[in-house]
Amino acid sequence: MVPVTMTAFSTLCCTRNADHRAGPAWWGRVACWLAVVWLLLAGSPVLHAEPAPAEISAMQVEATDAGLLLSANLQFELPVQVEDAVRQGIPMYFVAEAQVQRERWYWSDQQLATASRYYRLSHQPLTRRWRLHMSSMPFSSAGAGLALGQTFEELDEALASIQRISRWKIMDAAPSQSGVSVQLRFRLDLSQLPRPLQIGALGRTGWNLQLSHSLPLERAP
Repeated sequence: MVPVTMTAFSTLCCTRNADHRAGPAWWGRVACWLAVVWLLLAGSPVLHAEPAPAEISAMQVEATDAGLLLSANLQFELPVQVEDAVRQGIPMYFVAEAQVQRERWYWSDQQLATASRYYRLSHQPLTRRWRLHMSSMPFSSAGAGLALGQTFEELDEALASIQRISRWKIMDAAPSQSGVSVQLRFRLDLSQLPRPLQIGALGRTGWNLQLSHSLPLERAP
């Protein structure tokens, strides 16, 4: 089977739009955009190897004078549809969330602290480089100007920067209570995608990327 390429489909859309001059000009652009969305959601017809299981490893929590510091390794591969989309110029957003909570037998767990990190991964076709922004606030509120930005030559280098969490301050002071644990979650933020992709990607396994791990916090003597 010959794989359908986005370039060929886009050219076909534009050609049909030019031939049917009686229709509105914008209809051709809408058709091309919908075709792009369909291709990204459907994925390539070429068979791909199954990605390695996603997990959080080497998670550590340190109680220091500066506060509670979290380190971890995120082991995951981008789903095929997600990688195809970002290579076509659609930015992808990720969220890392840490929760410090105390277990209570008589009620729901008590939330002692929460911390979040937001990532924006984009591809620059002209320079063939990858751009990664990181912020402590959602990009819809903070904007790229308030985020730390890095440029990488390869996608693997940009992903490695996301996957390494080193001494992230998640709480100003270590809790003194017993029964405290730290939960780390990492996910692809579908709410930041263009609206057509949000609707089509919802519930599809090819757009599902979620990791979670909990670690009991030992009480200081």
